[in-house]
Amino acid sequence: MNAQKMASKARQHSAQPSTIRVIGGVHRGRKLPVILADGLRPTGDRVRETVFNWLQPYVTGAQCVDVCAGSGALGIEALSRGANKSTFIEFNTRVAKQLRQNCSTLELNAEVISGDARRVLAEQPRKHFDIAFLDPPFDHQLWQVLLQELIPTMKQGGLVYIEHPKTEVVEWPENWRQLKSKSAGQISFSLWQLQYSSPVEAISNNDNDNE
Repeated sequence: MNAQKMASKARQHSAQPSTIRVIGGVHRGRKLPVILADGLRPTGDRVRETVFNWLQPYVTGAQCVDVCAGSGALGIEALSRGANKSTFIEFNTRVAKQLRQNCSTLELNAEVISGDARRVLAEQPRKHFDIAFLDPPFDHQLWQVLLQELIPTMKQGGLVYIEHPKTEVVEWPENWRQLKSKSAGQISFSLWQLQYSSPVEAISNNDNDNE
C-alpha cells in the first residue's frame, strides 16, 4: 500500500467515533462502543435529531429495519424511542458482533443479521416493516440495488429514511412520495413514504433546508 492510500485510511479511521450516543428516549445519554471499520460512518447527532423529529409520530410500536447498519445508531435510536423491534443487517462480522453486544447491553428487542444486505432483504417477509433506514457505504453505490430489494418488504404507508451524497441521484417508483429532505455539508438525507391506495394525511410539506 502506497503512502497516499495509507494516509487516506488513517484519515477515515481518525474521523470515526469510538462510541455513539443515544440522543433520545429511555436510553437517552447512553454511550455504546463502535468498531472502527472502512465505510462505517455513524449518522451524527444533529442529523439523527432531525430524522427522529420527522419520525416522532410513527416510531411507537414500529417494526424497523436498519440496512447496512454499521454502528446501528438509527435502529437503536428507534428502539429507545418506542419502536417494537429493529432488524439490523450488517455485512462486516466484527461490526455485527459489536452491535449484538450493544443491543444485549441495553436489552433491546433486536435481531442482528450478518450477511449481504441484498440477499438478506430478499429473504425478509413481504410488507413487514413500518420504517427502514438506508445508509450504505458511499463507496459501493448500493442505493438503487438495495431499494429494489427493500421496497417489497415495506408495509403500505411505510417510511424509508435514506442518506447519500448530494451528487447521487436515486430513482423511486411512482407510488413513493418524498415527505422531507435536508442536507448537511455534502450529504443529503430524506424521508419517503409508500403511498396508500387512497389519500392520507402524512407528514407536513417538505422543508428543503440546509443545516
